[in-house]
Amino acid sequence: MNAPEQNRGRHLVHQASLPGARGGFFSRLKGKAAAHFIQAVLDRIDQGLEYGVIEGRLPDGSTRVVGGRGEGPAATIEIRDWNALVRLARSGSIGWYEGWAAGEWDSPDPVPIFDLFMRNRVALGSVGRASGLAKAAGRIAHWLHRNTRKHARDNVEAHYDLGNDFYGSWLDATMTYSSAVFHHLPATADDLECAQQRKIGLILDRTQLKAGETLLEIGCGWGGLAEAALERAPISFHGISLSPEQIRFAETRLAGKGDWKITLTDYRDVTGQYDAIASVEMVEAVGQEYWPAYLDCIARCLKPGGRAALQYIRIEDDIFEQYADGQDFIQRYIFPGGMLLSESRFRALAEARGLRWEDQVDCGAHYAETLRVWRERFEAAVAEGRLPAGFDKKFVALWRFYLMYCEGGFRGGGINVAQVTLVKK
Repeated sequence: MNAPEQNRGRHLVHQASLPGARGGFFSRLKGKAAAHFIQAVLDRIDQGLEYGVIEGRLPDGSTRVVGGRGEGPAATIEIRDWNALVRLARSGSIGWYEGWAAGEWDSPDPVPIFDLFMRNRVALGSVGRASGLAKAAGRIAHWLHRNTRKHARDNVEAHYDLGNDFYGSWLDATMTYSSAVFHHLPATADDLECAQQRKIGLILDRTQLKAGETLLEIGCGWGGLAEAALERAPISFHGISLSPEQIRFAETRLAGKGDWKITLTDYRDVTGQYDAIASVEMVEAVGQEYWPAYLDCIARCLKPGGRAALQYIRIEDDIFEQYADGQDFIQRYIFPGGMLLSESRFRALAEARGLRWEDQVDCGAHYAETLRVWRERFEAAVAEGRLPAGFDKKFVALWRFYLMYCEGGFRGGGINVAQVTLVKK
């Protein structure tokens, strides 16, 4: 069973702009005042680009080069309407996306632009981050999507219940929607399935499960890890999810494959104890307010000496406070209620609960390649007419921007993905 055919994804893309997101007062400036404001925005970007360079063609036909003082990517951009820069200055990544969707700016390859803004995140400071009314409105909007028990299910369904046929049109055969771990970089589209299987294997290796033992997976997705775990050893598997679409797919996938169950359960409601726990890129859907509850679940449900294998996405601490103080493009348009980890804060919470942090391995470059390959596959699905009916052009553009935006973030180093083992003392 898949999502309804009409207006699929509309709830994500067709949203009213937040107050101030179009630039507010500043978008109505004219003459010298407008010129002064735009020049100030360009000068601030220029001063903040310590690495890499952007060459921009401006609406008046002139060309402006910013940066160029240190090694880094070279990006090109066409600013078709001055309001694109106003949106960027007043409402950050939300306005930057909305300007792109409105045709106010374009680039033959936006990924290096996102890379450069992330790579230079410290020197750029507040440039490209929401301020004023747009920031306040975004903070409220994000709070309204905080992951209470009711909102958590709504938020998960908003993203994952776009339809199994949608995700199946561009994910690989494992139906794995998290970073792969490749043998070699750069990767090719043909490498993806093996790289996803390798990632799953690395997570299962961390659990050290033996025959007859029990595994809990928090956020079991479409059942790829469950299938691999049951094939590896005769264990008892319990997966939890808040996505009815994913559960239906996983139940069909696992039919006749051993001792397992998958339940529509919030992690806060899990009882019982397990020899091991796996959780792959699920904690990003929890939110900072609920990190303690998530880690309480792991500490409560692991047997003494048990091992939890996590894969998580973090945002570096040098920009976490700015990031956590509002709403960004991903939180607004892609993952309602989502939030990347502050590793230092999350680790401290884990250790305070008797969970020893072991064997952390970062693999951000692998996520950048995973996203690039996903985008290639998504574009092929669009071009070949394999994307399911019901998704309009605006949604296709949104998803394209999302994949490019995330790839640039990982290439710029401000976000990263890691695996870690938490051992219950």
